[in-house]
Amino acid sequence: MSLLRSAATVSGLTLLSRFTGLARDILIARAFGAGGLTDAFWVAFRIPNLLRRLFAEGAFSQAFVPILGEVKAQRPEAEVRVLIDRVASLLSVVLVLVALVGIIAAPLIVSAMGSGMRGPERAADFDSAVWMTRMMFPYITCMSLVALASGVLNTWRRFTVPAVTPVLLNLAMIGASLWIAPHIDPPIYALAIGVMIGGVAQIAAQLPAMAKLKMLPRLSLDLRTAWADPTVKRILRQMLPATLGVSVAQLSLLINTNIATWLAPGSVTWLSFADRLMEFPTALLGVALGTVLLPSLSQAHAKGDTAQYSALLDWGLRLTVLLGLPAALGLALSSEGLVAVLFHYGAFTAADVGQTRLAVLAYAVGLVGLLAVKILAPGFYARQDIRTPVRIAVMVLVVTQMLNLLLVPQLQHAGLALSIGLAACVNALALLIGLRRRGIYRPVSGWGILALRMVVAVGAMSAFLVFANQHLDWLAMHGLVRVAYLLGVIGVAAGIYGLALLAMGLRPRHLRRASAVSVVASKQA
Repeated sequence: MSLLRSAATVSGLTLLSRFTGLARDILIARAFGAGGLTDAFWVAFRIPNLLRRLFAEGAFSQAFVPILGEVKAQRPEAEVRVLIDRVASLLSVVLVLVALVGIIAAPLIVSAMGSGMRGPERAADFDSAVWMTRMMFPYITCMSLVALASGVLNTWRRFTVPAVTPVLLNLAMIGASLWIAPHIDPPIYALAIGVMIGGVAQIAAQLPAMAKLKMLPRLSLDLRTAWADPTVKRILRQMLPATLGVSVAQLSLLINTNIATWLAPGSVTWLSFADRLMEFPTALLGVALGTVLLPSLSQAHAKGDTAQYSALLDWGLRLTVLLGLPAALGLALSSEGLVAVLFHYGAFTAADVGQTRLAVLAYAVGLVGLLAVKILAPGFYARQDIRTPVRIAVMVLVVTQMLNLLLVPQLQHAGLALSIGLAACVNALALLIGLRRRGIYRPVSGWGILALRMVVAVGAMSAFLVFANQHLDWLAMHGLVRVAYLLGVIGVAAGIYGLALLAMGLRPRHLRRASAVSVVASKQA
């Protein structure tokens, strides 16, 4: 399967995941609105998500996938299977212990994540956040095992199952909202129960695909043998700096969540719903490209093919800019319509729409940076260089908090979103400079003409969106009429962008990582 087709497959299935996630959030907005208890759920849900990114999708994947790809390319299948068994055994034991500690220490953890809830006037919110944190903490164990299975499947270029499994979490939460919530008090506790059901379902979905590859882990309590394995030790050594790097980024989110609990009630929810809109382009493009690039980059590095390595990065960056910039402008210029159509129902008021729209505008500033990081960071990870991104992440953390000091007093919750977006741009620029200075990435010719084409296409698209928003009152419209207008505006804007690119000479074949790109890269080597 070609990289473009693989990316399209992952992107399409991720789109399904994001649509079900959007349906989930629409139900939450309609049923619970934006208030103290909803904030309590998002604070509690962010804790296992933080650990998931720290241990599962973050440090573990960054350390495990490149080394697994190297072992797969250089050793017999039996040794690969033994490695997976030993890693899975260690990971399972450690994460069960982490989950137990988290359940016991939930009050302390919620205090760190949401200190603004510690006041007597928000005691009910705090207690609810503690209960839901305890219910959801074992989710980290589920998701870490899912990350291991996904790493194996992606290394074997089986992208479909890992990309579709997040849908199960969203479906479980939707089902819990509809059928469990009416039977418990407070009803929002049903969401925490749904998270755990979804986590178990995601593990179950991965097992048949692993078994088909004959790589289903055989768990063992012989941890001494697993710990003594030199390759396992390499993965653990790589995880230490990776954990530091990911924890720096997650520390920034933790600080921002804590700050948001001190702002107006509803701030955490407004940011969460704005982040949901940002997840569409970041997942469809950034995550999809990062997922298919990391195994390919790891294999190119194992073979010593520096030209191919650089060409892969160039291809990813071109797609990022080509699709990320119009997505950022589209989100910013259509923010009111998007938020109104998706969330302006039931308990979610017009004032909530306005506050969420401000957060979407602020996040959109950094969208291209967020996407670029998904492409540039694997350029280091695939070479098993995790320390460089860690050093950059520490710098970005400092930048983020300095921006918070400047922006939050004036912009409130939108200042938190803007600081994250601007810091992501700094992160991407620092990663790019690092790759260029080391000679790892050398741009292929053609960036100048691409920039010219995009200026014309983005300008035409933006002019239409400004015109449309001047003549549409999104809050006054209701029902299917509002949905139809939004779909029409998005469709016309996308059509204008695409037609303008075609008129400027861009063709679909230019989006493929054709052999010509590798040839050019080879000539530059």
